[in-house]
Amino acid sequence: MNETVKLALVDDEQLILEGVKMLLSSDKQIKVTFTANDGAGFLKLLEESSPEDFPDIVLSDIQMLPMDGFELVEILKNKYPDLKIIILSSHYKTSVFGHMIKLGVSAFLPKNSDKKTFLEAIKSVHSKGVYLSEEDLKMLATFKNNVVKQKSLFTIEDELSDREKDVVQLICQEFTNKEIAEKLFISPRTVESHRQRIIEKLGVKNSIGIVIYAIIHDIFTVDIRL
Repeated sequence: MNETVKLALVDDEQLILEGVKMLLSSDKQIKVTFTANDGAGFLKLLEESSPEDFPDIVLSDIQMLPMDGFELVEILKNKYPDLKIIILSSHYKTSVFGHMIKLGVSAFLPKNSDKKTFLEAIKSVHSKGVYLSEEDLKMLATFKNNVVKQKSLFTIEDELSDREKDVVQLICQEFTNKEIAEKLFISPRTVESHRQRIIEKLGVKNSIGIVIYAIIHDIFTVDIRL
């Protein structure tokens, strides 16, 4: 990865903001374009930002006032669907993790993560759209064969067809619509139709939800990280 990753930080604790900013300052491929202490302030900065400063990725806390991280993520996903989001939190629970997946968040990091993990997560989210740690994969394993937990993540309208499963596997391997089309001998437009239908069937926001579904249902297997 040679291009610069533009990053925005949102946290109501100034010490955390300064600490994360300092942590990332040594990596020349990452540029923190601006920081904010609350969701409303961040949204205002985002609306006023120039194309040069508009972030590729947002790192946000969950517990903030008056607007918490959940509300901020929902607004961001509605207004800026292509904006990638990494959640930082000291509350690493299955319920929170699951809710973040449903909202289409790209990664979920504990605040006590080390520098190596921070950098890996940011670069993975930038290049692949998702980052899953070993802890995440262990957590996802608890969803397997647990219908109640699966229903908390997915509102499955209909089972995936074999062709849709083929498309899912290739999405998980980071192939573009054009590359998937070539591999399956179909048109890119047909691939996009399959992708949208899969999203509708699973009740997910984006490709991140598709990847999570594929891992839980053994359509796609990962060893450590995507």
